[in-house]
Amino acid sequence: MTAELAALYPAHLARVMANATAALAVAGFDHLLIASGTWRNRFLDDHPYPFCANPHFKHWLPLTDHSDCWIAFTPGQRPLLIYFQPDDYWHQSAAAPSGYWLEHFEVRVIQTPEQAGAHLPASGRAAIIGEAEWGLAGWLPNNPPVVLNHLHYQRASKTEYELANLRRASRRAVAGHRVAATLFHEGAAEMDIHRAYLIAVGHTENELPYGNIVALNEHAAILHYQHQRLNKPPAHHSFLIDAGAQVNGYAADITRTYSAVDDEFQALIDALDSAQLALCDQVRIGRPYPDIHLDAHARIAHILKDQDLVRMDPQSMLATGVTSAFFPHGVGHLLGLQVHDIGGFMATADGDVQPCPEGHRFLRLTRTLEENFVVTIEPGIYFIDRLLAELKAGRHAGSVHWDKVDRLRRFGGIRIEDDVRVTTGQPENLTRDAFAAH
Repeated sequence: MTAELAALYPAHLARVMANATAALAVAGFDHLLIASGTWRNRFLDDHPYPFCANPHFKHWLPLTDHSDCWIAFTPGQRPLLIYFQPDDYWHQSAAAPSGYWLEHFEVRVIQTPEQAGAHLPASGRAAIIGEAEWGLAGWLPNNPPVVLNHLHYQRASKTEYELANLRRASRRAVAGHRVAATLFHEGAAEMDIHRAYLIAVGHTENELPYGNIVALNEHAAILHYQHQRLNKPPAHHSFLIDAGAQVNGYAADITRTYSAVDDEFQALIDALDSAQLALCDQVRIGRPYPDIHLDAHARIAHILKDQDLVRMDPQSMLATGVTSAFFPHGVGHLLGLQVHDIGGFMATADGDVQPCPEGHRFLRLTRTLEENFVVTIEPGIYFIDRLLAELKAGRHAGSVHWDKVDRLRRFGGIRIEDDVRVTTGQPENLTRDAFAAH
């Protein structure tokens, strides 16, 4: 598998350098400097927050847990990696630089962060990307918007190297999802499921691309449920798991929902699963992503009617916003080096913004899809007390089958999420392919 990445990496790096060269030319800079990031202590403490590498740094090479490193790039020259390898007996130091990427960089090893300054360009204008705290005397991040806009816009379309890493991340995450589903049906607690997931994907807590959502029963109604309870609930009704994995800095983002028995909640899961697959099929070149989101609402409106949850015409549900009480979030987002990858609202590389459709402010992606975009498709149907209370107090309360809604509250809700690539033909569903292969 390493041989595959080694073969794909040179073309990836060539494109990264070409995009950087174009961005610097447009903005009038001579050099691009990218800080990997640094450890930062908690407030009034000497214990650090978990380290998370700058996504711009990870875009160039697969070093995801290396602090105080720098990439220095001058167009027309070989990129320079300033590699921090401290002589430290308090912590394990980084190993000597190695890997398929090494031959493509000039590497200079430093033992203290301050030593990086001696290797950075001595003249010319530099675009420096990073947080202010990551800077050095004379090299403070300026994050020029023109450069960032160009890089963020181009990053949406993935190289073959990036796609290979994303597929691997999907397969890794699916191994955890399989274990999690089994433990749910065996009656495990949220914390037990979470721990087993970590073991199955081979991650520590801090290596996950985002915090796992491991939600039993009514906890599934909390969109970003952030706990894993130690105690088992009195009964297992439902299980929603939104959990990913990463490979070389590239993320998988997968959600599945399960019912304990074949009941009316399972029928709702099956209906949403069919709708979700139809939405995945729309991930094609030239499709405005907001159209997929709006179609998700239309399909959910039909499900609500067909499942006898709302006794209204689907078009009326859409016009009055009733579907938003059951589906309050966006249908998905860009995926890559970040789970919610940057650039989702960009209309052009100049930074122009494409707004969300009116009434749908939580949508994270408004671009028109292009080849090799990777997006998530994640419709949901939830029974959220706050939103249902607002619906019940409104003018359309009489159209809701409240007895059935109340029966389903204990299940929390449903979300089904796949990671899907835009191709020149049929979409590539990285998630479904990974489940089929596992």
